[in-house]
Amino acid sequence: MAFPQSFLDELLARSDIVDVVGSYVSLTRKGSNLFGLCPFHSEKTGSFSVSPDKQIYYCFGCKKGGGVVNFIMEEENLSFPDAVRFLAKRAGLEVPEEEGDREAGRRRQRLLDLNRDAARFYYRLLQQPEGQAVRDYLDRRKIRRATTVNFGMGASPDAWDALLNAMTAQGYTKAELLTAGLIVDNKRGGFYDKFRNRLMLPVIDTRGDVVAFGSRVLDKSEPKYMNSSETPVYSKRRVLYGLNLAKKSKRPNIILCEGNLDIVTLHQAGFDNAVASMGTALTAEQIRLLSRFTKELVLCYDNDNAGKIATERALQLLNGSEFSVKVLQLPRRRTEDGELVKQDADDFIKNQGPAAFERLLSGSENGVEFRMAQIAGKYDLENDEARVAYSGEISQLLATLPNEVEREIYATRAANAARITPEAMKIDVERARKQRLRKENRAELRKNLNPAAQSQPKERSLRYDNLRSARAEEGVLRLLLLDEGLFPPQPPLKEEDFSSPLLGRVFTLLWQAKEEGRGAALPALAGELTPEEMNHVTAVCQRPESVRNGRQALADYIRVIQAEKRSGSQEDPLLAAAEKYKDKKGEKRNVK
Repeated sequence: MAFPQSFLDELLARSDIVDVVGSYVSLTRKGSNLFGLCPFHSEKTGSFSVSPDKQIYYCFGCKKGGGVVNFIMEEENLSFPDAVRFLAKRAGLEVPEEEGDREAGRRRQRLLDLNRDAARFYYRLLQQPEGQAVRDYLDRRKIRRATTVNFGMGASPDAWDALLNAMTAQGYTKAELLTAGLIVDNKRGGFYDKFRNRLMLPVIDTRGDVVAFGSRVLDKSEPKYMNSSETPVYSKRRVLYGLNLAKKSKRPNIILCEGNLDIVTLHQAGFDNAVASMGTALTAEQIRLLSRFTKELVLCYDNDNAGKIATERALQLLNGSEFSVKVLQLPRRRTEDGELVKQDADDFIKNQGPAAFERLLSGSENGVEFRMAQIAGKYDLENDEARVAYSGEISQLLATLPNEVEREIYATRAANAARITPEAMKIDVERARKQRLRKENRAELRKNLNPAAQSQPKERSLRYDNLRSARAEEGVLRLLLLDEGLFPPQPPLKEEDFSSPLLGRVFTLLWQAKEEGRGAALPALAGELTPEEMNHVTAVCQRPESVRNGRQALADYIRVIQAEKRSGSQEDPLLAAAEKYKDKKGEKRNVK
């Protein structure tokens, strides 16, 4: 929507980027900027920069950047209007809404209200005679009343339209119930409840809103578990069941499990730091969410092939992140017939008790130890050929460790397991590491020197057809942002003079802000640029530019732009790519 400019100016003035970002990221001052670990990708060394003077952020790792509104859009997964509303609420400002946007906000709130009222309906029914079957099921699972209240559990009745009738009686429409995923269209013009005769588990996000539902059948019928489909207020990639409670835990870590009822049992047993993904493998979005509450994760997936695969995938996703990662492997349980069967966290707590789980938790392996054990289990280390094969595979794993001390410690352990000398194993690891680095360097070189192999941005406006002119155009933007006083009263360039459509458009927008007396500032463009465009322009602003000889630099930049426009020159693509590669190397040196 088009918010009034005066309102946006007031909002930006009240939303200092250091205060806002600092509520999500731990920042440390280094010179004029502040640095921390990027909240948008996993890293161990902070490459995320915040500039109080420019009121912008930029990550030198994932290349994301912008102003305070862009940060909230990215971090909270919100559209521009919703990010503005989020910051306005934080700043205590009333948002002047246009009718269309007011309606969109109203629809979103209606869905949240509907989910809340549906959760209340299921909760009340659990206490009534119609909820007896679910209460009996909870008793069999040894889930106490206090726990059901804590998680807001409920019961869906064994009826086709109980929720439908109850919610329409409260004024909600069938269209809203369909959008929320609470009813289903039977394709013949009728509707029925999606959840029937089930234990209901409301999914509550970290803000306290009910965004979805999980459910569990009471008998042997299928599907055993049924979750809400994705809706305008729910994305399963971005939510973790139980995190609304686990974020308050005093324990130093968060336990990741597979099932919702595992989480319920663990919380009841005193492990109130447990969460579960919603029917999906661990995602990058969930990792970013977790990073706001902990720096230590414990993976506790089921001890079967699927659980081991999920653990391995999670470890790969977390590799190189700032998280300290451990793996808690639940032992198999022996049945009365002597058969060894898998057990999940719920089974283990019921059979062995909280104290036994606490011991397992204290002795859980780190991620490297787990992966080493998995590799060792594939080989007969009494066989010479198997020992050679084991050495080769374990070396590839250890070569990924960034820390030399870690590589030496684990190489020695691997050597002892294979009964070879530590020196021989270290040679194998070092050889694998060098091969890996050479492969990465070759791939990087090919990417930067071969235009056909470059991953071009999807948006046409981000490409530079004339690199020489574009570099000068970037310089003009940097000078305009640094010191408007360097420029004459009238704009020295027109938008069509720019070879880059994006840079020309940004120049026009900044100049308009200058003429209106608002000052040329990048954060104010959040509503005018796409996130990809804002990332690109913020990266441009990170390059060094001095205003000491600013007038001469401006004149030089303008001369280059005008000369390139007159000549209409098109650069050789290989030379342009080579210059871009040199620029990239130079940027890295500047960062250091």
